[in-house]
Amino acid sequence: MLQIFKSTDSGLTTLDQVEDGAWINIVNPNEQEILLISKDLNIPAEHLKAALDEEERSRIEVDEGCTVVLIDIPVPNANLQDGGIFYTIPLGIIITGKNIVTVSLQENYVIKSFIEQRIKSFYTFKKTRFLLQILYRNSKLYLQYLRHIDKASDKIESKLHKSLKNKELIQLLELEKSLVYFSTSLKSNEIVLEKILRSTPVKMYPDDTDLLEDVIVENKQAIEMANIYSNILTGTMDAYASVISNNLNIVMKFLTSVTIVLSVPTMVASFFGMNVDVPFENNPHAFVIIFIMTLFFSMILAITMLRKQLF
Repeated sequence: MLQIFKSTDSGLTTLDQVEDGAWINIVNPNEQEILLISKDLNIPAEHLKAALDEEERSRIEVDEGCTVVLIDIPVPNANLQDGGIFYTIPLGIIITGKNIVTVSLQENYVIKSFIEQRIKSFYTFKKTRFLLQILYRNSKLYLQYLRHIDKASDKIESKLHKSLKNKELIQLLELEKSLVYFSTSLKSNEIVLEKILRSTPVKMYPDDTDLLEDVIVENKQAIEMANIYSNILTGTMDAYASVISNNLNIVMKFLTSVTIVLSVPTMVASFFGMNVDVPFENNPHAFVIIFIMTLFFSMILAITMLRKQLF
């Protein structure tokens, strides 16, 4: 998918062809779209394809009249409400002399917020400002998803108090996996941000420098939150693994005690079921007498076990 936008007096306008000051957004492009943009904007095709590789690391480089910034952005899975699982994908931002290009594997909330004009003071022709606004929005989105992970873990923990299954532990493991993705990606993004601040590969104005510093602060905060939540989840999983094992032991102890109590009437019934002479065989009230005796001994055994907290 290829979209072309340009800021005008009436807001963000969609164009049919590339113009100076336009923003070109490419999502999971085919080979024809890559060659078209590469030819029109004189951008090497490998820069456009870099963001389509899920294993590509964050980086920044200046090459052949364009600046390429590659960062990792958070993406929720399709069942966000059920699992709260996240992963990261690359987002390529290419700045040329007259245009800015964004490339990603799939639609994402970072770019979507700009398309829906939810970002204030956003102009496609202010390329450096636009780049920093994307980075700032990305850091904010990490923080938002980290809070979502924290809430999801709280809900799962409340279920674990009475759980004897592994489902909740597996959900916590998936959340921890998301935090590992976040922590790794945030650290890679931090390297890119520090490099932009030190080497200024794009033209920077005083306001842009302040915004970049804000982005770095937000990114560092996200790294700290990811590390804290990851440590908490690790400890929680270890603790609740022991809780689940303990709950299972309690259930097994209860069932064993019930089995022992029920063995008394079973044993008595076995004795009186033998083909030999037994007490009360000619007594018309033999069943009632045997039943009461069996019930009495079973109750004595149950009370004794209850006092010893075997139930």
